[in-house]
Amino acid sequence: MKQLYQNLWQTRVEHPFSGLNTHAYFLQQDAGNVLFYNTSNTDELDEMAELGGVTCQYLSHRHESGPSLSIIKTKFHSKLCSSALEAPFIDGKVDEKISIQQGHRPNILVIPTPGHTSGSLCFYYAAHSGLNYLFTGDTFFQSNGQWNTLVFSDDGGSVPQLIKSLTLIRALKPDVVLSSASVGEVSVVEVTEHQWHEAIDANIRKLQTK
Repeated sequence: MKQLYQNLWQTRVEHPFSGLNTHAYFLQQDAGNVLFYNTSNTDELDEMAELGGVTCQYLSHRHESGPSLSIIKTKFHSKLCSSALEAPFIDGKVDEKISIQQGHRPNILVIPTPGHTSGSLCFYYAAHSGLNYLFTGDTFFQSNGQWNTLVFSDDGGSVPQLIKSLTLIRALKPDVVLSSASVGEVSVVEVTEHQWHEAIDANIRKLQTK
């Protein structure tokens, strides 16, 4: 894994489709380490074990499902958490099904953000000191250096829902934004509040023309 910040690591890139890059993110904290999204690079699980293992794995949406979920759960006896709407489409047992915005472990806010799929989630880590991280799944991602969105209507996504979700996360104050997938090499972006608002507003305007 690649260490990005004092308490955050990025797994090795995967390419589920041509041109698409995916990563998972390992957050180390005293109350139990967290894995955001999913990885099939099971050799990196030993590195996670050395850093204290995984207490909870959060999936942002159904497209992150895969056989590695059971491997991770078996190795760490970790809890798997996803949206209640996405759970029926995820391999293996989801231990906690989330349907409303809630604080969910120290400093982590789970935010339903439907639009990409029917039950997409974002995760906001509000640090007492240091950087605030926003894990946007595929709700908001980098495409060749530009912020972008994508609606999977066959999986329950919709443009009106996505506009509402983008408006919701606009109010957050992330220092670092981390998507689960990206087109191109950039998947982690540090932002100022002004840059964040500009990026969200530009994509809302684009969606409103569809």
